[in-house]
Amino acid sequence: MSGPNGDLGMSVEGGAEGEDDGFGEAEYAAINSMLDQINSCLDHLEEKNDHLHARLQELLESNRQTRLEFQQQLGEAPSDASS
Repeated sequence: MSGPNGDLGMSVEGGAEGEDDGFGEAEYAAINSMLDQINSCLDHLEEKNDHLHARLQELLESNRQTRLEFQQQLGEAPSDASS
């Protein structure tokens, strides 16, 4: 496994000398740090997605209102059919 810059700074296979499980405190700390960064990025993407969704909803409503106004100006009866 590698970090954002390509390496953890320690070999995952080698681990610290004298350890049976192959992972030491440094490896777990590096993994936790990477997971925190991923979580932060995902949170940021979710916020951007929510913002874009809200903006698109506003645009959709604005377009609906504009379409209704044009229909009224042309003397047509407004329709609820979505095209």
